[in-house]
Amino acid sequence: MNIENLGRISEVQKNSYTIRYMEEDLPAKLKGSFYEKEAEEFPVVGDYVTFRYNPDGEALILSVCERKSFLQRPDQSKTGVMQYMVSNVDYCFIVTSLNDDYSYNRIARYAGVALQGGAVPVAILTKSDLCANVGRYVSEVESISEKIRVHAISALYDIGLEELKEYLTPGTTICMMGSSGAGKSTLINALAGEETMKTRAVRESDSKGKHTTTHRQLIELANGASIIDTPGMREIGMAMTQEGIDETFSDIIELESHCRFSDCRHDTEPGCAIKEAIENGTLSEERLMLYKNLGAENTRNYAKKKEISKWVKARKNYGVGGY
Repeated sequence: MNIENLGRISEVQKNSYTIRYMEEDLPAKLKGSFYEKEAEEFPVVGDYVTFRYNPDGEALILSVCERKSFLQRPDQSKTGVMQYMVSNVDYCFIVTSLNDDYSYNRIARYAGVALQGGAVPVAILTKSDLCANVGRYVSEVESISEKIRVHAISALYDIGLEELKEYLTPGTTICMMGSSGAGKSTLINALAGEETMKTRAVRESDSKGKHTTTHRQLIELANGASIIDTPGMREIGMAMTQEGIDETFSDIIELESHCRFSDCRHDTEPGCAIKEAIENGTLSEERLMLYKNLGAENTRNYAKKKEISKWVKARKNYGVGGY
């Protein structure tokens, strides 16, 4: 008798899947009908799936359950193509070390991606023991969005880790994102209370680390919380994230609603609330420029994504080589 089981995708490597089921990791493959679907419908780490157990080999993934959150970004190596990263996460830990890795711009990008996907962005500023002015960085990151949470920690010296316990509740899933060498693996080990992840030293010359994590994987903690580790990303592009950008810069959206003209370009128009906010110091020109740049990048990449999607659909309709 073929019985459908419910498990969770804990690892994906190319066309190879691993399902976490009853504290076991089962190798799995996709049912053939998946290959007729759009790429975003394929399982990603964090997905709950129905599957058919096979005691003699790979389990068969039958369907992907409805997602409560879904994080994606443009594939940096394939123009206009989206990379579907993780699903069903509650918090996105944006891990940034307080050395040369720190980037206000990059944290804002991660926050936009997290909010667009339905997760709460939490900036984790690591290696606080090496920073002389932690408070300045915390305030700066807090200014990115009213929806971002910020914690400065040192996993090495157990500074600030107590603050993170509120996120480690049974059934909660946290996604770790950040650059290589930012301290994701060290943080996971500290939260897990054991050497779960391998760590590698950061080069002192440029504060950059080497990739420790090579693929996304789900780690279950003893208390019932789950962590999804992801490979280090020095860059994160914007596409299909306008809602997330607007949520990140909700203060600017609010100001725009008070402009005299609904199509105000914030240039020479009278009654511009944006220009007034810049003049009185409640909004910086740098923040406005970042908002505009991310929005423009999102529009460009979204247009490319639509163009490629149309081409792929046409190719499917006519058959490969049908031109």
